[in-house]
Amino acid sequence: MWNIATAAATLLVAFAATRAYAADIGYLAPPGVAANEFPSPQRPVARIVSPRRASEEHRDALNEAGQIANVLELKPGMTVGDIGAGSGYHTVRLSYLVAPAGSVVAQDVTRDYLIELARRTKLLKLTNVQFALGEPHDPRLPASSLDAAILVHMYHEIAQPYAFLYNLAPALKQGARVGIVDLELPTSKHGTPIELLRCELTAVGYREVATYKLEGDGGYLAVFSPPEVASRKSPRDIVACRDPVGTR
Repeated sequence: MWNIATAAATLLVAFAATRAYAADIGYLAPPGVAANEFPSPQRPVARIVSPRRASEEHRDALNEAGQIANVLELKPGMTVGDIGAGSGYHTVRLSYLVAPAGSVVAQDVTRDYLIELARRTKLLKLTNVQFALGEPHDPRLPASSLDAAILVHMYHEIAQPYAFLYNLAPALKQGARVGIVDLELPTSKHGTPIELLRCELTAVGYREVATYKLEGDGGYLAVFSPPEVASRKSPRDIVACRDPVGTR
């Protein structure tokens, strides 16, 4: 009986803690443009299967976070969005990098991932991380809130990429950069061919700055600047890119 009672009490405490974390996680901004205003992607969308791509030790050995930070020139005092934060590999490392005055916005469409990440940051005593629930077509982030945004090994999982990119743009400050990391693989195999990525971002008005090869099996890092406010296309004028041969 004591063991059962102890287990029940432990479960109640865990449940209460989960509810407390969940209460602090929601949308940070009003809805953007609706998904039905945009074309659907003309290629497969990969399922979200895990909050992490590989072990953190392996990624650290490749200096994945360091490479991205160097290319994007991330510095203390910046506000950086970790889009599709998952288990928080980059969120944690960015938190230390931009401290003490900077902050990280950990965004994801999977609420449970953000709840677990909130627990992790509390244990690490990270006080400069904010959590943002998003939708498949809209990151739901405040206007002009980000100095930079990273989308690491998750672009192929965005169900409505044209809408998502369009609704992300207002959250980026003047001069902000977007860094997208992915593999040169079909989207059905959890990668995004670089030519397809360029086509989809260009269709929304983003401009490519440069592309870099990351160490080891890290894939590529493509850097883009967001569309200018005055030259933003109407969602109805965006034309979906054709699926390249071999991506299905």
